[in-house]
Amino acid sequence: MKDLIDKLKKNNSLSKDEFVFLIKNRTPEICEHIFKEADEVRKSVYGTDVYIRGLIEISNYCKNDCFYCGIRNSNTSLTRYRLSEEDILKCCMEGYSLGFRTFVLQGGEDSFFSDDVMESIIRSIKERYPDCAVTLSLGEKSRSSYERLYRAGADRYLLRHETADNCHYKRLHPVYLSLDERKKCLFDLREIGYQVGTGFMVGSPFQTAENLADDMCFLMKLKPHMVGIGPFLPHKDTPFKDYRQGDLELTLFMIALTRLTLPNALIPATTALSTLSSSGRIKGIMAGANVIMPNLSPVNLRKLYSLYDGKAFLNEEAKEGLSKLMEQVKAAGYEIVSSRGDYKKEG
Repeated sequence: MKDLIDKLKKNNSLSKDEFVFLIKNRTPEICEHIFKEADEVRKSVYGTDVYIRGLIEISNYCKNDCFYCGIRNSNTSLTRYRLSEEDILKCCMEGYSLGFRTFVLQGGEDSFFSDDVMESIIRSIKERYPDCAVTLSLGEKSRSSYERLYRAGADRYLLRHETADNCHYKRLHPVYLSLDERKKCLFDLREIGYQVGTGFMVGSPFQTAENLADDMCFLMKLKPHMVGIGPFLPHKDTPFKDYRQGDLELTLFMIALTRLTLPNALIPATTALSTLSSSGRIKGIMAGANVIMPNLSPVNLRKLYSLYDGKAFLNEEAKEGLSKLMEQVKAAGYEIVSSRGDYKKEG
């Protein structure tokens, strides 16, 4: 087992069968070993720096009906909202004063936020905060839309593939969504010039070790700049409401595998980790993550961006608890820094 981890650390690649073997045969001892190795690799590239991104959840409207997602179109019990451009700029103003130099605009696939609307928002943010990066996470769009938003000033785009196995993808999504289209979007984004982020759920319904190995093989092919990995967490208003949540240790293990596979990647310790465990976010950093995304959204609306049940949205998960979060990160031996936190190119 340790030989395989050493091989991955040296070559940044394994075969699918080797990934499957590691995932299936991990032990607490092996987990501790790979966490240590992943931490060593991230420190060799990024030191002890932890980058903060200001998350602004701009809309919980979504045209899609993904089976695991609380803001799915058919969830009629959810109160819907949209932020105005003025609302978004106010969030940015508050975030900038706290030291945030990246703003992440995230939302469901909401037709209200057309290319015209988004271009205006992006340009307004860039005019006011030219030293900041703008990251978008707004789902699948046409290549021409991605190009237009990139020209407007968007720097990064997050689009999690969720699973790289086509059969598994179909069991998590309605028939009109396809894994091939999602992958095409990711490669389009990369060709256009974005810093590209993808990622996957750990412990989603019907997932196997082979599925997770496929995710790792897809990461080796795409070579994204950012990778978001979080546990599956059920939502009471979805078809998967009674399924078990993902496992924290396995999620941390996949973060560590990703760090060894993509040494230069920007990997967030997600809010979902903190939902599983109060120490989940710090454990994520110690397993190789180097990004945290506190919530800058208006406090009264955060609970409505309900992707899963039990979401942590206050205290150290948000702007209100930034000082406490900084203390926690420092106590673990790392340091939150105020910078754009761009991807560091290899070599």
